[in-house]
Amino acid sequence: MSCGEPHDSDCAEILERVYVFLDGEMPDGPRAYALVEEHLDECAPCLRKYDLERVVKALVARSCSEHAPAELRQRVLSRIREIRVEIVDG
Repeated sequence: MSCGEPHDSDCAEILERVYVFLDGEMPDGPRAYALVEEHLDECAPCLRKYDLERVVKALVARSCSEHAPAELRQRVLSRIREIRVEIVDG
């Protein structure tokens, strides 16, 4: 992806780093964060993509905080045990 505007960093390179950036796990330290932030400040298409990924990540995190009801968990675990027995006994 490229927005057609000249940037110090390539759009595709920045978008490859979006998830690592969102997770706060940039391996190259503070300068790498600054580089992504600078690019997002000047590139509207990349900022929109970043915002979309941020919203999706937040939605997934919120959705994954719920626990399955105990009855459902027991049914799933029971079925897993059945399948294990079928596989082992063949």
